[in-house]
Amino acid sequence: MSSPRSPRLVDSFTAPKEVLQEFADMAEEEDIDPFAETASKRQIASRQSDYHNRRFNRHANESADAFQASADGEEGDVGGYKEAMRLQRLEKEEERVRRAISDKEKQAREEGQSKMDLDKTPPREELEEAQRELAAMQGSTKRKRRWDIEEPANGKEEDKENKGEWSKEALEGAAPKKRRSRWDATPADVAGETPGGKRSRWDQAPAAAPEVAMTQIIMNAPGFMHEDKHNRYLTDEELDALLPSAGYAIVTPPPGYAPLVRPPKLTATPVTEVGGFQIQESSDAAAMAAAAGLAPELPTEIPGVGNLAFFKAEDAQYFAKILKEEDETEMSVDEMKERKIMRLLLKIKNGTPPVRKTALRQITDKAREFGAGPLFDKILPLLMERTLEDQERHLLVKVIDRVLYKLDDLVRPYVHKILVVIEPLLIDEDYYARVEGREIISNLSKAAGLAHMISTMRPDIDHADEYVRNTTARAFSVVASALGIPSLLPFLKAVCRSKKSWQARHTGIRIVQQIAIMMGCAVLPHLRNLVDCIAHGLQDEQTKVRTMTALALAALAEAAAPYGIESFDNVLKPLWVGIRLHRGKSLAAFLKAIGFILPLMDPEYVQYYIKEVTIILIREFQTSDEEMKKIVLKVVQQCAATEGVTAQYIKQDILPDFFKAFWVRRMALDRRNYRQVVETTVELAQKSGVAEIVGRIVNDLKDEAEPYRKMVMETITKVVASLGASDIDERLEVRLVDGIIYAFQEQTTEDQVMLDGFGTVVNALGIRVKPYLTQIVSTILWRLNNKSAKVRQQAADLTTRLAVVIKQCGEDQLLSKLGLVLFEQLGEEYPDTLGSIIAAEGAIANVVGMTQMNPPVKDLLPRMTPILRNRHEKVQEATINLIGRIADRGAEFVPAREWMRICFELLDLLKAHKKGIRRAAVNSFGYIAKSLGPQDVLQVLLTNLRVQERQSRVCSTVAIAIVAETCGPFTCIPAILNEYRTAELNVRTGCLKALSFVFEYVGPQSAYYADSVVTMLEDALTDRDLVHRQTASTIVKHLALGVAGLGCEDSMLHLMNLVWPNCFETSPHVIGAVMEAVEAMRVTLGPGVLLSYTLQGLFHPARKVREVYWRVYNSLYLGAEDALVPFYPDLGELSEGQNVYDRHPLQMFI
Repeated sequence: MSSPRSPRLVDSFTAPKEVLQEFADMAEEEDIDPFAETASKRQIASRQSDYHNRRFNRHANESADAFQASADGEEGDVGGYKEAMRLQRLEKEEERVRRAISDKEKQAREEGQSKMDLDKTPPREELEEAQRELAAMQGSTKRKRRWDIEEPANGKEEDKENKGEWSKEALEGAAPKKRRSRWDATPADVAGETPGGKRSRWDQAPAAAPEVAMTQIIMNAPGFMHEDKHNRYLTDEELDALLPSAGYAIVTPPPGYAPLVRPPKLTATPVTEVGGFQIQESSDAAAMAAAAGLAPELPTEIPGVGNLAFFKAEDAQYFAKILKEEDETEMSVDEMKERKIMRLLLKIKNGTPPVRKTALRQITDKAREFGAGPLFDKILPLLMERTLEDQERHLLVKVIDRVLYKLDDLVRPYVHKILVVIEPLLIDEDYYARVEGREIISNLSKAAGLAHMISTMRPDIDHADEYVRNTTARAFSVVASALGIPSLLPFLKAVCRSKKSWQARHTGIRIVQQIAIMMGCAVLPHLRNLVDCIAHGLQDEQTKVRTMTALALAALAEAAAPYGIESFDNVLKPLWVGIRLHRGKSLAAFLKAIGFILPLMDPEYVQYYIKEVTIILIREFQTSDEEMKKIVLKVVQQCAATEGVTAQYIKQDILPDFFKAFWVRRMALDRRNYRQVVETTVELAQKSGVAEIVGRIVNDLKDEAEPYRKMVMETITKVVASLGASDIDERLEVRLVDGIIYAFQEQTTEDQVMLDGFGTVVNALGIRVKPYLTQIVSTILWRLNNKSAKVRQQAADLTTRLAVVIKQCGEDQLLSKLGLVLFEQLGEEYPDTLGSIIAAEGAIANVVGMTQMNPPVKDLLPRMTPILRNRHEKVQEATINLIGRIADRGAEFVPAREWMRICFELLDLLKAHKKGIRRAAVNSFGYIAKSLGPQDVLQVLLTNLRVQERQSRVCSTVAIAIVAETCGPFTCIPAILNEYRTAELNVRTGCLKALSFVFEYVGPQSAYYADSVVTMLEDALTDRDLVHRQTASTIVKHLALGVAGLGCEDSMLHLMNLVWPNCFETSPHVIGAVMEAVEAMRVTLGPGVLLSYTLQGLFHPARKVREVYWRVYNSLYLGAEDALVPFYPDLGELSEGQNVYDRHPLQMFI
């Protein structure tokens, strides 16, 4: 019975009360979803920025196939390029008017004309004026509808037949007056929509909000997407049941009353015949599981669809048509096709992996049969769904990719729609999404052709929305990489010189920038053309265009480095003049371009250009803009790295201002600037030397700000590591060592930077450190006894790095002291620290040697044996390295019994996950066998072949081979042959594998043992077990290669006869091993013998036989083409007429 004061056992600890309470509360709440938070992170739209989500505001046009139209002899105007341009101009005009109105409002408010602060409504005359302007504009250009279907064409109510979501009839309709977000409308009830309201075609996909204009928000009111069983309104029947019939009257609503929220009802929608969300009648089992909170409600029995991994509420909207069983005999071909596509898409999007795989193959194979229209009408709205998750997007994009490949040019009418959906992937934060986007646009451009891609994307180049221009530029760069830059160049030149709009010029130049970023050095052949294409942009009247031009030139220069300076000749002057004229972002862009062009220049010209730019750089050292700081640092780094810049110039003109501006504490706090300052300083040191840089910052090692000390230490480490410490004078050396000791001792967070710095500086100084060693070692000893495990670990790691230098300085006394203290620390409880201590002990043993080691090896090793059982990887690796070193160099100091104990412990380490540990363990067996003699070690290893784990057995076989290599094969081969007589399968396989490694390791010595293993190989090669034959073939390969030319041909021919029948095996591993053995026989027996084996089957009537023989012949021909000449059969007797291939006896001797 433990006393009440005794500590609680670890097992009796449990979770804190508040955590348990939280779980209890969650269990009581009915609708709690523990994964709700992570689900929202999986949804792409919810974690993206507003900028990314502007994709939902885009229109997608029908891209009329001009080639098809001209082939049919029609006027290719409907929904074509002309139409798209007209709509785009109209949109820009709308945007302009809207901006004018908002500017007027703002101006009126500023002048105090606004009557009330809260009244945001502009005066009536302004609204009327804007409406008149819009009306006049729409009168002059009648606008075609793009996405809408049900709304009336001329303001009159007309019932139109719905002919598919994206059909050409959908493009007709009246011009809209009011602009709403196009993604949020539900497809549920179109009749209630304002006739002037503008709707996007994407809206036929389900979305969140019911389409009601400006209504009061009612909490918990049921929407279309869900019929909430807790909060829905009571029906008349339910009220009758609840309330007594007497004494109550049902009040009639006043005339003209319209309910705020329409009761959910099924209405025809543009996407499906069943509108709104409908709860599926699921099976009882699924309902019970859902009620118990075990699983989300999935419609488990969708006809024609297999197992689904999940099913979201939005899916019920999209796939409403296939959720219920219907009689397909009464349907048209198109309806059946549509249902088939929906089923396949549901399987791909929500299915389990096997279901998904078959569906993906089906939809790919039948793509042309389904046709582009039906496929994309279903896939693209799914991709624009707001609740889409990464996995779903990846799968749908995969579908598009496969389908594109099949459809080829049939895809042309859908190019714009696909681009609208895929372009956002090009700016996604996920690298793989960007790669997928590029892949699809690349395939799309190959399928549709350059002309169609240009005519489709041209309207978006000067689109009013910057987001559209950005994604279009990226898409164009992908098209250029797919179809070649030269094919796109004429178009690019025209766009970059556009007089109508600066947006077009800006986008054109951005396309060039993106081409450079994406294609890298592949722009070199076209560099001059691309630079000439954008050069005039440096003098454009628009600042944004000038900035973008400079960034594009920077990208081109970066991609072309270190070639191509002649292509930039005509932009050098404008760039260098520009840095004097600009400020802010434009200046940053110009400096960036100069920074990338400088390294391309010839050394003799660089000095002049750098002098010009340095004045501006030094002025900008004072900037407070973080982005500008980063660019200035980068340019200084590039200037310093450029050939032709002298050390003198850097020391005099750059360093003083550079250190004053950038070597301040504030820079150490911002991670990005920190990195850049360190890199730039290291680059400056390459030119100006170690002493110049280290001398300026060494005093800061004693600064009171730790992040700043760390930054100084990292810089000194990198400078000293790359340039050495030879030009550090005595005074600087004293300050440096003093500084690093101070910085090392004063750190509050144990950091790798300080450790690396200490090790690097001390190793670079070498023997010059001798006067300071006593102080350094006393620091280490003091820290080894610190109560913090991290501090102890760091002190041990430092010992590992300094051991070589301490020996170099002849301070054996200090090493001996350190060794003893570390030995006393071997009881350390923290595995990371223990690993470091053992590694330090190993480093000391390395430099001191086994005889001088203190503590003596005979005391150290027994202390290490129990530590071998520690399961921590770092401890295992350090321990086994130390034991291996002792076994290699000082085995005679330790009794044999201890070594045998270690052997048994080492067997356990053969199961380790880390390969380094297994390798070290296997090598240790070799060292131990060398000192003890092989018999005992072999006994241990051969016994270990009986264990269950394969990894352990394989490592044992390698260890046996290493023992054979170190102690001679004659010590091992008899033991292995004897062990092979054991009837156990694992043991026999292990013996064969061990022999395979033995012959691989010993090489030509195999000749002495070839005959002794033939009988065993006979048995193995005729065994029923495949693995036996496979491993035996591997042995034959190593044996044959080892004995080549050493007179063992008779036994090799015998083995060849046993290997050859296995050439018809189908198992890939077995056939691989057999073919390798046959190849090795070519080397040993000569190609002639092998050819005689091969000729008999080359023309066999059975194809499977022929294939094997031809495979052997081909490899034989590749390996010994010339040596086969004498051995080909003489065909002279068989030839009739001309084909006499003369054979002379002389050829046989050659």
